[in-house]
Amino acid sequence: MPDKTLILGLGNTLLRDEGLGVHLVERLREQHQFPEEVQIVDGGTLGLDLLPYLAGVGRLLVVDAVVFDAEPGGLIRLEGDAIPYQSALKVSPHQAGLQDVLAMARLQGCLPPTVVVWGMQPASFHEWGMTLTGVVEARLADLMDAVLAELKKWGINPYANPPLSSPEGGRG
Repeated sequence: MPDKTLILGLGNTLLRDEGLGVHLVERLREQHQFPEEVQIVDGGTLGLDLLPYLAGVGRLLVVDAVVFDAEPGGLIRLEGDAIPYQSALKVSPHQAGLQDVLAMARLQGCLPPTVVVWGMQPASFHEWGMTLTGVVEARLADLMDAVLAELKKWGINPYANPPLSSPEGGRG
């Protein structure tokens, strides 16, 4: 039986780009069908409450807004030891989150053997609003392509859902 894979989207959707990971996993669910060994979770800002989701997971793919001194919309991939496991070094603006979960999972012996973070430099994460900024929205398809390519490397090939028909019922 293949390892269970968890795709975890993090962020606060009330703070514009801070909700990037949640927006991306919602679109993944809408646009693709995944094998049953793949779980997609809107982790929001649950922090340490995410630990039970790691049980039995062999591969963890996290999608999040990541501050890494790049232009807004820049993409970054972190894997293994390149991911900071110390709360003192902040990768994500919502903090109490990713580093704490990974550090606690490591202490409890339930850290998945493979952990990859795909992130994007936010343009705004202090501004109230439920939509992504234009530059981040414009790069969301690139981030989704990167996530799908990562999954493909792991032997996971989701099926694309057919596009939704138009509300007018017209032909495409």
